[in-house]
Amino acid sequence: MNTLNFLAFQIYPYVALAIFAIGCWARFDFASYTWRTGSSQLLSSKWMRLGSNWFHIGVLAILGGHLVGLLTPHAVYEHFMTSGQKQLMAMVVGGIFGVMCFIGLSILLARRLLNPRIRATSSGRDILILVLLYLQLILGLCSIYISSGHMDGEQMVKLGEWAQHIVTFRAGAADYIVDAHWIYKAHVFLGMTLILLTPFTRLVHVWSIPLGYLTRPYQVVRARQRPLRYPGN
Repeated sequence: MNTLNFLAFQIYPYVALAIFAIGCWARFDFASYTWRTGSSQLLSSKWMRLGSNWFHIGVLAILGGHLVGLLTPHAVYEHFMTSGQKQLMAMVVGGIFGVMCFIGLSILLARRLLNPRIRATSSGRDILILVLLYLQLILGLCSIYISSGHMDGEQMVKLGEWAQHIVTFRAGAADYIVDAHWIYKAHVFLGMTLILLTPFTRLVHVWSIPLGYLTRPYQVVRARQRPLRYPGN
């Protein structure tokens, strides 16, 4: 069990990150025309705006919360916030945006599976990544329930130590997660798997931050002119 834990939470993160970095670079360099979201809005706009907006707002907030929460050392916030208070804040904020993301992703997955036009143009990878995201979100919401059983923040500190050890290339990271509930382990492992799969799916568009839209000139759109009618026609 300790060997599996070491492979899953000490070695696998670096495998996933290496494939993520090299794969994204290779795809951008050799297959840049496939670097796109593959939007289905032209095929059907029904529920698209609601589902997409709720999903993206929720997932961006969740990702930001995970990065700040896991990578901020305990010594930085212990002077004004206890571990238990940080855990409670993470549960409340994560729960709100998690539910928002869940509703949005449910709409997007339903469109992808039930709309004949969208289903016909969807690849297996499109459906797979949505299902994995859906499962990851469910695990994350379940972890909130598990966390409510121990509000001292100890497990959150251990998960933070695991993440900080990984990003700073320190040994012993897997030791911080060996006794964690299986929900946490599954959530972490699936998260790393999504990172690994990113270069091979439409998730690569997370790199494409449209900062150019903030500085580009306004787009001039002219109304369609009615056909001219000449006397005698």
